[in-house]
Amino acid sequence: MDHLWTPWRFHYLSSGRQEANCVFCLLSSTDENRQSFILLRQEHTFLVLNRFPYTTGHLMVVPHRHVATLTDTAGPELREMMVLAQRCEQVLQEVYQPDGFNIGFNVGKSAGAGVAGHLHLHIVPRWEGDANFVSVIGQTRVIPEDLETTYEKLSSHFLT
Repeated sequence: MDHLWTPWRFHYLSSGRQEANCVFCLLSSTDENRQSFILLRQEHTFLVLNRFPYTTGHLMVVPHRHVATLTDTAGPELREMMVLAQRCEQVLQEVYQPDGFNIGFNVGKSAGAGVAGHLHLHIVPRWEGDANFVSVIGQTRVIPEDLETTYEKLSSHFLT
């Protein structure tokens, strides 16, 4: 049997169910942008790399305010989220030249939200053939670039 070592995931797997604090609220309140992989802070939202990405360049736009649904979200927050998503699409296209994008919300645990209580918008670049043998049969994602490198490639595009 082959082993795929992912020691960085243990903290996530072992503490995710036990954390009383919302990970997005904690990120919103931290001063550590680089360490937290936060690319941009705006009045109502912030942009962060997904620590457990589907593909390289997987971004999330998150409102600062702890809201669970689109219904709970105020107009200015929604507008800022959509304008930032548009900017993310442009930057990711320039930096990574993907063949397409998955952009969307998973609202609620049953819909697949990993953080069900705090709304967030995923921007996921996609390439022809990125769902290969390893991901389809082996149920394992192969991410060819570490988060630090992704952060370095994208951070200059989001300077205010």
